[in-house]
Amino acid sequence: MDRPSEPRDGDHVLEEVERWLDRRSWSVADRPLERILAAKRNTKVSVVLPALNEEATVGDIVAVIRRELMSEAVPLVDELVVIDSGSTDRTAEVAAAAGARVVARDAILPRIPAVPGKGEVLWRSLMVTTGDVVCFIDADLRDFSADFVSGIVGPLLTDPDVDFVKAMYDRPFGDTPGQGGRVTELVARPLLNLHWPQLAGFVQPLGGEYAARRSLLERLPFPVGYGVELGLLVDALHTVGLDALAQVDVGVRKHRHQDGLALGRMAAAIYRTAQLRLSRGHLVRPRLTQFERGEKGFEPRTHAVDTEERPPMAEIVEYARRRVA
Repeated sequence: MDRPSEPRDGDHVLEEVERWLDRRSWSVADRPLERILAAKRNTKVSVVLPALNEEATVGDIVAVIRRELMSEAVPLVDELVVIDSGSTDRTAEVAAAAGARVVARDAILPRIPAVPGKGEVLWRSLMVTTGDVVCFIDADLRDFSADFVSGIVGPLLTDPDVDFVKAMYDRPFGDTPGQGGRVTELVARPLLNLHWPQLAGFVQPLGGEYAARRSLLERLPFPVGYGVELGLLVDALHTVGLDALAQVDVGVRKHRHQDGLALGRMAAAIYRTAQLRLSRGHLVRPRLTQFERGEKGFEPRTHAVDTEERPPMAEIVEYARRRVA
């Protein structure tokens, strides 16, 4: 009996993923704004920027969205909200001056004490937005283009079978093209390919720019920290299926890169999020020890790994009351 051949570089992805790439991967140019606006009808679109000490970039992002997507000529975005998660710089002031509604994280759902983390901010944003479609955009982007919003919102307005859309893009690292997204390549992509191969077609699974129907987001749990992107993607797959997920090429993403130690903590949180979804168990020791050179040589620094998740927003009594009202 012949033995199965070993995989070779260049072998095709799963047939299901290949079909999905043909059906659910687009370019921003595939949907002109005129087509998107014609399909919008009575659908309300909210854009949320989670922000922590982003005074250098948040104002420009807000200004571009207001100028290009919230005018009488192009009324695509109905609501633009910056959720400030405790900034110590002028983030809130700059965002408000540029035209965003700014809400402090700790003022949302005060009954539930807030914890640090991006996922916490995204989860709470559902309480203070009203859009049928919610679009998340990171607040540290440079040279921001309105295509990041229109590109990922477009399929949700034109294709009723699509529920969740991620942006895909090139991520330069300094002057080197295509070398950004180190945690994606070293952690997230191997995890997805090995454990959720249906998601292997996503170019930027950890990207912070994505949009979804509120009716889906309110049914998903939110990891409070860096695991939120992987968690939402995996849970969306299990909730609505691969064909309801999509991605759109919006060009190039430039942003502030984090150092290796911060990336290590991010990687640990993402691994923990994946592990929880694989087993619904617990890490034996949800801590990560890293090393930094000090006066006496390499010194250990131990950090907690995010272990908390917020329940689906639909289960929160204040949210249910708001919907009834």
